[in-house]
Amino acid sequence: MTAKKASPAPLLEIVGLNKNFGGLRAVKDLNLTINKGELAGLIGPNGAGKTTAFNLITGIYVATSGSIHFDSTDLVGLPPFDITHLGIARTFQNIRLFPNLTVLDNVRIAYHAHAGYSLGDAILRTPRFFQKEKELTEQAQEFLGVFNLQDRQGEIAKNLPYGEQRRLEIARALAADPKLLLLDEPAAGMNSKEIVSLMELIHFIRDKFNLTILLIEHQMRVVMGVCERITVMDFGEVIARGTPEEIQADPKVVEAYLGRGAAALAKKLSGKRSHVD
Repeated sequence: MTAKKASPAPLLEIVGLNKNFGGLRAVKDLNLTINKGELAGLIGPNGAGKTTAFNLITGIYVATSGSIHFDSTDLVGLPPFDITHLGIARTFQNIRLFPNLTVLDNVRIAYHAHAGYSLGDAILRTPRFFQKEKELTEQAQEFLGVFNLQDRQGEIAKNLPYGEQRRLEIARALAADPKLLLLDEPAAGMNSKEIVSLMELIHFIRDKFNLTILLIEHQMRVVMGVCERITVMDFGEVIARGTPEEIQADPKVVEAYLGRGAAALAKKLSGKRSHVD
């Protein structure tokens, strides 16, 4: 009898995760697995606990209880810079660029985690320092070309159009060479044309950089258009999991977003459609 092949371990595995702020439980018994190469979504109404979950994964908050394993390493209690070095990068709901630096310098900063020279080299301005800085600049310029920002490299970041600021923030996150990219509402504030461009960009970077992506998003057009699997939270708890089609039809999800009456109507209409079919 042929032995069954063991399934590969998930890249990210969260088990029984809780986060309390005084008497408020912002995340309650969260279980979540993200497999390598997956493009997954985490959605829910405002206040559902989604961004708190991101902050727990990236070390901004420390879990009250539970575990977060990334590539077999327990992240709970690790500082954010160690988690970044392990291979997790993120963007934020409100864009967090260095607004008064150039586009090029915003990306160069991310590359400095892999600078390859010592503090002594930097202080003494050794040949090694200048060589490595030249290499970092060339890498950053090449990277900006991937994101069609090469012609903007000398501009101050805050002067870019909103959609390009978002693209720059994603480029800077990817310059840290992550295995897992967390996108927190990347479509926030974008117009329809920018949203289409963003959806194409998310698919492109997943494939080009062999990334695993988990995104929080309120724009259902984006969620349903790019995510392969979705987890839904409400009041800190997971209320549904499934494919985009399954999530759209789930009465608990409709109720969380639109209220009980809308959920009952959706269920009724779904039943009528099934009867007709």
